[in-house]
Amino acid sequence: MMLDPDALRVLEISRAAGGEPFETGSVAAARAAYNASFPTLQGEHEPVATTLEQQIEGPNSPIAVRIHRGIGALPNGAPALLYLHGGGWVIGNLDSHDEICRWLANLGNAVIVCPDYRLAPEHKFPAGLEDGLATLRFMAENAAGLGIDKARIGVAGDSAGGNLAAVLALLARDGLAPPVAAQILIYPNTDARQVADSYRRFGDGFGLTASTMAWFRDHYVRTPDDMLDWRVSPLLAPDLTGVAPAFVALAGYDILADEGTAYAARLQSEGVPLILRQWPGQIHGFVSMGRHIPGARQAVAEAVAAWRQFERNSPTTNAQAD
Repeated sequence: MMLDPDALRVLEISRAAGGEPFETGSVAAARAAYNASFPTLQGEHEPVATTLEQQIEGPNSPIAVRIHRGIGALPNGAPALLYLHGGGWVIGNLDSHDEICRWLANLGNAVIVCPDYRLAPEHKFPAGLEDGLATLRFMAENAAGLGIDKARIGVAGDSAGGNLAAVLALLARDGLAPPVAAQILIYPNTDARQVADSYRRFGDGFGLTASTMAWFRDHYVRTPDDMLDWRVSPLLAPDLTGVAPAFVALAGYDILADEGTAYAARLQSEGVPLILRQWPGQIHGFVSMGRHIPGARQAVAEAVAAWRQFERNSPTTNAQAD
């Protein structure tokens, strides 16, 4: 498959803009550069029914969360997603992935909760994961006040956020987090060892580079031993059976493609309901590039369709319907 023309245009825009790779400067410079760039890639932020910003209790300090209620979402008993933004655990914020959250809210007639979780290197593993867990607990414990169905809460995220979502699904399976009904993993990072062949095939020239991903990873982990911890590398989890049904979206020209494929293969082989969707001509991060890549919203629509399919196939949902 050839590189998608829309993806090629984004890469050309990025090259024309110049700028140094994140790993050649400071973390502060990387965040500033990213914050300046993502508004030029996102499309118009479509309106939702309501948006609420508040502080919730975190393990060490309050966590800022943004809560979107989609147009058409039920006032009570709506499905909900915890959405964890990407950015290599180092960059990203409530605004950087707001477009995706609004799409999920409206397309899913749902409530989407996005936390501004702590970032590395100031807050290394497991700080961001702990904040995600605290947010999931907030959703479950305050379901009535949020107007959501406690039994219809899922987890979602892209890239590093997909990593956190996958780990939360495993914690939920083990009873260490509130139950989750589904997981939506968009080009997730699943193996911090970064040894997959896609790191060689797409290591430079396709947006996210191998050297930048190593820079992100090295800021996130405390020691090299953390890379072997399944809470950093869920692909290394000894057992995936019993986790929530998963939708996995992958981009073909992505250094994370092979580890995402490997994770999906394990989910399927270990009996987890799986819908795998691949965009062979796309690059990492394309779902956040709605201004230039129409396939971004399509990917979110397919994620929502999979989420609804999981609900239709759920014994709990069917029992409630009966």
